[in-house]
Amino acid sequence: MKTLDTLIKENSNLEEVEDFSQKKLIALNFFFLGFIVYTLSYVIKGNPHIPVKIGELFQFIGILVFIPSASYLIRYRIKNNYLKVLFSFYLIWSIITIFRGIHLNYDSIKAMLVDANFGIFIYLAPLIILFPQKFIFYKKLFDVIMVLAISFLLFDILFIKQLLDRSSATQDVIEYLAKFLSIPCGYILITYKYHPRNRKLLAFGVMIISLLFALYKARRGLSLICGSILIFSYFLYLVNTKRVVITIYLSVLLVLGGAYYESSIYNINNNKLFSFIAKRGEEDTRTPVELYFYSDFKTNDWLIGRGINGEYYCPNIDEDQLTDYRSYIETGYLEFILKGGMIFLGLYLLMLIPALFLGLFYSKNILSKAAAIWIIVSLLALYPSTVNTFTLNFLLVWISAGICYSSELRNLSDNQIKTFLASIN
Repeated sequence: MKTLDTLIKENSNLEEVEDFSQKKLIALNFFFLGFIVYTLSYVIKGNPHIPVKIGELFQFIGILVFIPSASYLIRYRIKNNYLKVLFSFYLIWSIITIFRGIHLNYDSIKAMLVDANFGIFIYLAPLIILFPQKFIFYKKLFDVIMVLAISFLLFDILFIKQLLDRSSATQDVIEYLAKFLSIPCGYILITYKYHPRNRKLLAFGVMIISLLFALYKARRGLSLICGSILIFSYFLYLVNTKRVVITIYLSVLLVLGGAYYESSIYNINNNKLFSFIAKRGEEDTRTPVELYFYSDFKTNDWLIGRGINGEYYCPNIDEDQLTDYRSYIETGYLEFILKGGMIFLGLYLLMLIPALFLGLFYSKNILSKAAAIWIIVSLLALYPSTVNTFTLNFLLVWISAGICYSSELRNLSDNQIKTFLASIN
């Protein structure tokens, strides 16, 4: 393996190996610290024993930490001209979407700041693509994923009563825990080549626990997302591994497991783990909401959306519904359209679809292919879930796009990337 100095000389034009100043390192640390505080505070508000105001207080502390840090790190330097043009339009349309629907009163502004699912930071999340795309950034990112993974395990204990309760009142608990804490572990699995064994085992364990809870709580969309990540991780390993015996052994186990599942599928309703999701699989909770959405939207709404606080007529859907209008929809691509219209969704897809092709077919390393896979999973999840939320999961979509559009990164070998990552203390 070549030394770090040799690699830097060979890749003198690579932005990722430029000096990273101490001030930028401090700003990066504070950004991720603030983000972690904000995320954990948002999730913990779901516990009935934790006062909401305490959670919101810590969210504001997180905001005060990560916003100045992000402002210091952002530099509008995008080398790919195609991405630069579309990203500029996307940011402009995001700002228009915010101001078209903003309500200038205390309650509304506070809600937009503390709501990680539908608040203002969703529209600012893409700015992370303007952070210095250097290996120290990716190294810190992997560390943050592990912090959230450990937090997920601790929060499982804190929320254990809600996780074991299958009533409708607690159905969303695993969605929040997975979306905000555990799903990013999938990024560790698909970039397996750059991580120590213990980190991979922890990430795999967290993903399996998430999948099992998703099945137990009958969260169909979440089950699909967790399952897709695990399957993609396996096939990525299958394609790139040189350990033929282990690969054949794992493949045989997978086939036998699938055969066993197929043979026992008729008896699934008697299985304690799968019976609930089998029953819910027969329910259609999505179509009535979508039909209300379609009937309420006019041509102009489909084109430009209704702004950040946009609503649509949808009566008698939620048990605790205060009005006949809803400000969100669980279908991800329709959520884009609700807020910013087909223009918003179109710009998003026009950036991500070429990125995944570049990462999959025009790259020499696992990092780029993993980034492409993450984009694929996010696009698949646009129907069963709302991907565009202020989570590390969504930030990883934009980070992945940055990786895929970087020709310098795509042309590095895995050994070179491992050397760069290993050189960072």
